[in-house]
Amino acid sequence: MAVLQPLIDLAEVCYAQGIRHVVISPGSRSAALTLAFSRHRGFEKHVVMDERSAGFIALGMAQQLKQTVILICTSGSAAYNYAPAVTEAFFQQISLLILTADRPQEWIHQLDGQTIYQAEIYGKHVKKSFTIPSDYGHKDARWLINRTTNEAAILAYSQPYGPVHINVPIREPFYPENEEELSPSADVRVIKKVETEATLSVETWHELLNEWDDAERILIAGGQHENSEKLNIVLSKITEELDVPVVGDSISNQKGNQSFITFQDLFLADADTGKLQPDLLITYGLSFISKAFKQFLQKNPSIRHWHISEDSHIVDTFFSLTQIIPVSPEYFFNNTFEKIDYQLFVQGSDPENDSSYKTSWTGYDLKAKALSAEYLKNLSVLNDLTSVNSIINSLPEGSQLHIANSMPIRYVNALGSGVSHLEIFANRGTSGIDGCVSTAIGAALVNNKPTFLLVGDVAFLYDRNGLLIQPLPGNLKIIVLNNSGGNIFRMIDGPASLPELENYFETRHPFTAKRTSEDSKIEYFQATDFDGLKTELSAFLDTDKISLLEVFTDPAENAKSWKGLKSYIRSNW
Repeated sequence: MAVLQPLIDLAEVCYAQGIRHVVISPGSRSAALTLAFSRHRGFEKHVVMDERSAGFIALGMAQQLKQTVILICTSGSAAYNYAPAVTEAFFQQISLLILTADRPQEWIHQLDGQTIYQAEIYGKHVKKSFTIPSDYGHKDARWLINRTTNEAAILAYSQPYGPVHINVPIREPFYPENEEELSPSADVRVIKKVETEATLSVETWHELLNEWDDAERILIAGGQHENSEKLNIVLSKITEELDVPVVGDSISNQKGNQSFITFQDLFLADADTGKLQPDLLITYGLSFISKAFKQFLQKNPSIRHWHISEDSHIVDTFFSLTQIIPVSPEYFFNNTFEKIDYQLFVQGSDPENDSSYKTSWTGYDLKAKALSAEYLKNLSVLNDLTSVNSIINSLPEGSQLHIANSMPIRYVNALGSGVSHLEIFANRGTSGIDGCVSTAIGAALVNNKPTFLLVGDVAFLYDRNGLLIQPLPGNLKIIVLNNSGGNIFRMIDGPASLPELENYFETRHPFTAKRTSEDSKIEYFQATDFDGLKTELSAFLDTDKISLLEVFTDPAENAKSWKGLKSYIRSNW
């Protein structure tokens, strides 16, 4: 095995760089990599047979740990099955290090099995892709492998975080002799990166505060962001003491203040947008869910738009970007508040921005919240909307809620502050339905919090291979909204009226989650009406092991209630 010593040393470099979790999918060409990591005592090893699920399980782990997680697979199409998770990690800025075993390049297109073009297989959806030498005889080759591994590990965990790929061509033999020890070289070299913190100069602060002072209508908007108590505290101070409205989707994880704007998805279509247009927009975080909010800012652009982001990528979603401020949101908002608060104290004055601007936002938000509650209270039929409302209000405070794409994330977002007691996660990097089950599994494997997944039937069936991992995390509970198909297409004006709706868009099906639950030894509950939901939900929440609650609803009723909510608000506005 000495001939494969550089791969054993590769594992040691990854450990020295602070990586602790590795997700391995079985394969023969990847045997040397698998053994190098599995026999290293420093790694937590997770074996997942399906590479597509493995990719998302690793993503869920990295999302929680805020550390790089390694993926290992064999050669050929196995590597392509990581692509959906790699793409999601790239746009969600989650750190992965992908190690794909490969055949030597001279065997490509020579009718050899599991041999494809693997170099740079993920294209622009990784921060960088490397291919290391397949022959290790020359010292320069070993130097390159060491240097590449160090660079890849550092790059994956440098802002912006993201996936990095190392393609590893391996020649035979790639299995050790019986009882052969696999130990790293005594002189494995580790290259460390010194950590720094981005700050702004005195001159830059002076310019920014002058622009702040010139603005009368300042709006802060948060895109997808991890739950940050420090950030929420300072945003609360800004909105309460400086009269600046703070808007966020459910995935913004803005919590702890009733003044935060959360029902914008329901009121922007009917509000007097002239009263809400900002002249200074300050954004942070990643994507926004609310289409109404995005369209509002695109049609009513601010004079100035600052985006707070630790990377310098230009994100001009609202056609108004004027400045990128490359620091963390916590640093920026804390310093902004302290400097303005001190300035006001010295001057003995109140904020100069228009307080009626915040009043307009909060007034609309409270009205939409009240009308939404009225509408839901009067609904007597179990449907997706009413069941989601009942379920999320029953989840214990401090729990994690992972939400699948399509309609589940839209239902939750429409319920505004109803999720303020929960930590929200969703794969909104690419917003696909694939991988939501596996992502939640990965998250639950590495945290001790109650972890819930809200998912539609199609997304659940699409990713149920994630449930093949053993053991499954006991702190995971899955809620499946089963409306027998892709119900979102009944909500969209285009396909909803087409004769092809059921067969080509909604793709109606007769399947349930019961057999899958039985196969995976998951305790199963089901509900078909309000009384049943109340009883089953209570039992579902009381069990101390992995469980699944399937709520059966009528697709036509779901469409009626969803459209009815917006119609009710519009008619009572």
